[in-house]
Amino acid sequence: MATPDSVYEPEGPDGSALRRRELGQTSARSLLLTVLGEFVLPAGEPVWTRALLDVLGALGVEAKSARQALARTAGEGLLTSDRDGRRVRWSLTPAGSELLSDGAARIYGFGRPATGWDGRWLVLLASVPESRRRLRHRLRTRLAWAGLGSPAPGVWVSPDPGKEERVAAVLDELDLAGSGYSFVGHYGGIGRADDIVAQAWDLDVVERAYSEFLDEFGPHLDPASGPATPDPHADDGCDVLARQVRLVHAWRRFPFLDPELPAELLPEHWAGSRATELFTTLHERWDAPARATWAGLARRA
Repeated sequence: MATPDSVYEPEGPDGSALRRRELGQTSARSLLLTVLGEFVLPAGEPVWTRALLDVLGALGVEAKSARQALARTAGEGLLTSDRDGRRVRWSLTPAGSELLSDGAARIYGFGRPATGWDGRWLVLLASVPESRRRLRHRLRTRLAWAGLGSPAPGVWVSPDPGKEERVAAVLDELDLAGSGYSFVGHYGGIGRADDIVAQAWDLDVVERAYSEFLDEFGPHLDPASGPATPDPHADDGCDVLARQVRLVHAWRRFPFLDPELPAELLPEHWAGSRATELFTTLHERWDAPARATWAGLARRA
């Protein structure tokens, strides 16, 4: 399964990812993208360098690495800067706003209870010659990002026929519209649907990732760990803001990892349901104090 490190990873002009890392690996730039999506995008205002350095510093990122991340993100066309004396402030470009808005939609639209499944499948036949490895990789990544799984070479499936339009757009963008064929229908009498699921998606990997998320953030459900509204200038304010960033940063990989299968196709006691509830609870608990802290940092920077 292809695994870009976040829903915020942009693609270059040729469609290739500007950067791919293993899930779970944290970089200054990926943390910066989380901060930009969680706080700068909703505020809709420029932000001084000092505010971003303070937040990234609270996350363990050294100032030099943070400045490099800012420069790199600007170089990718997601940020623009302007000066006021010796100070620099940063604004999202239209491309940056679009990227982060799409990412936010994926993060906060993910994990909602699915409606009843009617038993129909979307089946796509689409293959790319081995000689065109880069295009094969792009197709595989884009279809996996859309939640499709591949039980056999050149065959992609999803229990959500509503994704057909999105899949068609992927083929169009990759100039493969004439090389794919789709079918929608119920599973036949040969073989078992459970076997298709096992071949198309490695749900054990997804389950382990959810379990790790639960282990990391579950202890914060203790009421004693829930922060009261902090003084934006106090250290505990930066702490709750850092918690919120870490929470979103850890969660943002799941819209890619989890194909969001209907309950009928999932193992019993699916960890994803508990993880979704945990994310929602903690995000709501920390949201107001984290934003108050951010506003304080932005004002004094």
